[in-house]
Amino acid sequence: MAKELVALRRIDHVRFFVGNARQSAYFYRNAFGFDVIAYAGLETRQKHEAGYVLRQGNITFVLTSPLSDAHPERQRLVQHGDGVMDIALEVDDVRGVFAETVRRGATPVQEPVALEDDLGVFELASIRTYGDTRHSFINRDRYKGVFAPGFEPLDPERYSPTTFHSVGLKAIDHIVGNVEEGKMDHWVGFYKNVLDFNQLVHFDDKDISTEYSALMSKVVQNGTGRIKFPLNEPAKARRRSQIEEFLQFYGGPGVQHIAMATDDIVDTVRAMRHNDVSFLRVPQTYYDALPERVGAIRENMEELAELGILVDRDDEGYMLQIFTKPVADRPTLFFEVIQRRGSRSFGKGNFKALFEAIEREQATRGTL
Repeated sequence: MAKELVALRRIDHVRFFVGNARQSAYFYRNAFGFDVIAYAGLETRQKHEAGYVLRQGNITFVLTSPLSDAHPERQRLVQHGDGVMDIALEVDDVRGVFAETVRRGATPVQEPVALEDDLGVFELASIRTYGDTRHSFINRDRYKGVFAPGFEPLDPERYSPTTFHSVGLKAIDHIVGNVEEGKMDHWVGFYKNVLDFNQLVHFDDKDISTEYSALMSKVVQNGTGRIKFPLNEPAKARRRSQIEEFLQFYGGPGVQHIAMATDDIVDTVRAMRHNDVSFLRVPQTYYDALPERVGAIRENMEELAELGILVDRDDEGYMLQIFTKPVADRPTLFFEVIQRRGSRSFGKGNFKALFEAIEREQATRGTL
């Protein structure tokens, strides 16, 4: 098979496995501004799980819950709590990409299958990546339905569309995975050798460290640059790092956070704060030093300080970012909101302030 046939178009959707999909859909709708567009469950003749499809801009989340203890993935909730199960990737040729990635060493999860209903044919297959996270390969070129066979447009009685308010999230910028100490290079190699990614940047424990903890990170991206996956591992330090805390409470490697892009981070964060989303905060001293560190920017510095938005600059421009606190009781999955003004970096200048903020949260949990 020619190498270019492993080409990936984009992230099709992110599938979460959660304890109560209906209640999780309510949270992502009312806090993060997603529209709930489709449902699968008992009413649509799905006997083993319920699912809700949420969309905002070009971001699609799928929330799935088991309907009985016979579900093959039921132990996920005991091991991980709510978390990301699948980062699904849209491809031209599901069978071809699956066969080639398995030939290159990927572990198969779902053999290629064509699901069909009155609205067309939906193709998918899956391989495993770090931990029990998976990548599904999706092609919906011949499918005209709302999401996939088994899903139907949402009954307005479940979630009335009249009260829906987007917060301005546009696309997934990157998705970060946490892996065990010593495994980062293994998974960088997996993305390079199996999926034809290349390494974009490397941060070591000198870049990402505080007085107490450290981590190392490498960023891989696909050939078009549309799909970016930073991979973190803990580094030796005096205290337990945020990565070690994640690995303990998630029960292994998994998705740490999803970064979502906006065209106006100030408006987006204001709307999310209004919706009671909790964000990490950094001290005022960070903002006192900001003008000298990043230079002139379009945004109002006082407004950024009020909202807790971070700024960093590189040779190509600057970027603004902010991080939510974990969205469940376990200190695992959280989200980033990001706006890029030319910069293609990941906020290296913010690492120390950010990780000190995370350590303050860890201290309140007694897990530092």
